[in-house]
Amino acid sequence: MKIYAISDLHISTNTNKPMDVFGGNWVGYLDKIKADWMDKVGDDDLVLIGGDISWAMNIEDAEKDVQTFAHLKGKKVLIKGNHDYWWNGIGKVRDILPVNFFALQNDSIRFDGVVVCGSRCWSVPGSPDFSEQDQKLYLRETERLKLSLKSASKLLQDGDKLIALIHYPPFNVRRESSAFTDLFEEYGVHSVVYGHLHGKDVRADKLVVKNGVKYYLTSCDQVENKLTEILL
Repeated sequence: MKIYAISDLHISTNTNKPMDVFGGNWVGYLDKIKADWMDKVGDDDLVLIGGDISWAMNIEDAEKDVQTFAHLKGKKVLIKGNHDYWWNGIGKVRDILPVNFFALQNDSIRFDGVVVCGSRCWSVPGSPDFSEQDQKLYLRETERLKLSLKSASKLLQDGDKLIALIHYPPFNVRRESSAFTDLFEEYGVHSVVYGHLHGKDVRADKLVVKNGVKYYLTSCDQVENKLTEILL
């Protein structure tokens, strides 16, 4: 089983949200992602999708957006991003997912030798314009991440690798530690997949190794609309 990741698909089947207004990297980007997906992914492989899946405002429109990827191979694991306004209750989300789609919300799932846990997270201290309200959300999301990691720890078997699928970057541009990175190290996370960052001026590396944990940035415009292989 190979593991791939990509995030921030921003699908808009029923909404007028063309992503190409944000620059050339977004022209025909979904077709590029699908072509790369079909070239790489087999039936038994795993694809992690790190939030901002759909521009939809309701679950019915989001279901149509998710269906655009239903025919592609592999098992797909989703988490919520900050623009997934349609994601309102994990039960409702799971009800509309096609076969081989799995949604995580502060919990975890085990595949063959791999446990994936998921939580949205939030901006971290030291980020631009980090506010008092951000601090409250950061503390709340820290508790939610703990729930996810505690869930994963119950699923882990000898030899398993633990992957955390989140949306926000878990550190600021100076790569300073946060409550999130501390938890990843405490629970023995092997790799972290995240997105959220966009644009040509983003100061971010596609792979950061910090205190033994691998951090993969997978925002589609940052990885040339190609799936990133997560190496264990």
